[in-house]
Amino acid sequence: MIFTFPSKSFKRLKRGDDNFFMTDGIQMVPRAGIEISQRCPDSYQSMIQECLEHGWLVPVAYVKEKELFWEVLSD
Repeated sequence: MIFTFPSKSFKRLKRGDDNFFMTDGIQMVPRAGIEISQRCPDSYQSMIQECLEHGWLVPVAYVKEKELFWEVLSD
């Protein structure tokens, strides 16, 4: 039996990695993040913030290497 796998490969980007942030020349935005609803209780917001600060909760983005390659070339 022969298994073939797609040739797509992905790159994992974390905050602080090159290319985690995108820019259009005017503004810079992260590829990934979390949004906390205003309805979220303050105690949970504080807990989430603490987790982010300690690195226990990490925003991560997955990007196709081919797309990232062309994006970097176009800059």
